[in-house]
Amino acid sequence: MDFFQAFFLGILQGLTEFLPISSSAHLILTPAIFDWTDQGVGFDLAVHVGTLLAVVLYFRSDVLGLTRDGLQSLAQRRFIGRGNLAWFLVIGTIPAGLAGLALLDLIDNELRSVDIIFATTLLFGLLLGWADWRPNKGRPLDSLTWKDALLVGCAQALALVPGTSRSGATITAGLLLGLSREAASRFSFLLAIPITALASAVKLLEVAASETVVDWTGFLIGGVTSFIMAITAIHFFLKWLNKVGMWPYVIYRILLAIVIYVLLMH
Repeated sequence: MDFFQAFFLGILQGLTEFLPISSSAHLILTPAIFDWTDQGVGFDLAVHVGTLLAVVLYFRSDVLGLTRDGLQSLAQRRFIGRGNLAWFLVIGTIPAGLAGLALLDLIDNELRSVDIIFATTLLFGLLLGWADWRPNKGRPLDSLTWKDALLVGCAQALALVPGTSRSGATITAGLLLGLSREAASRFSFLLAIPITALASAVKLLEVAASETVVDWTGFLIGGVTSFIMAITAIHFFLKWLNKVGMWPYVIYRILLAIVIYVLLMH
């Protein structure tokens, strides 16, 4: 992997991981369009670690507070502070964790086709637009229940299919449950932490078990670039959320689907 490829893919991963436009679709489609070789599991690990560090750093006060309250709630067997939200994050992570373990081979070998990415990019983009357009989206984050968390977690599991978008699916689910844009997006970002940590651990085990030599230069470039772009994307997404809503991302997904059809399917 040369410098430009690592740098470009790092930017792409960082920007798309937390925006509702599917990072997996972009990382699959870009090498196909430019005829690049697969970036490899080592690079995937690097960009996962980069985006994980970005979301943990950005929400560091939430992470520390939720961890403290969650552990105290467990010790005292009653919710302390925001301990309920901490355990709702655990509940929301379970569906994707189980689905990932059960369907990993299917996802990697059967569901990474251009046809599937085209369909999920378009359909889930339109679903996001409909969810954002609907009225009665005003519930705050502290109104979340364990059932809400489980449903959003199921949406996150569905997003294992490339092109769906983890953030897009979870934000869509939150909006359909009546959460405000800010509450749905914040829960989506916090929910990214445990599942990205699990994904990074799986990638790390793959790298450790593999005899493939890791491209440490590409690893470093991809990790640092994805970290910088991810923390930038989170900041501006939340800053502009109430001003622009979800429709710019819906329009982007429609245009991306058109590009996929013209360049890779037609």
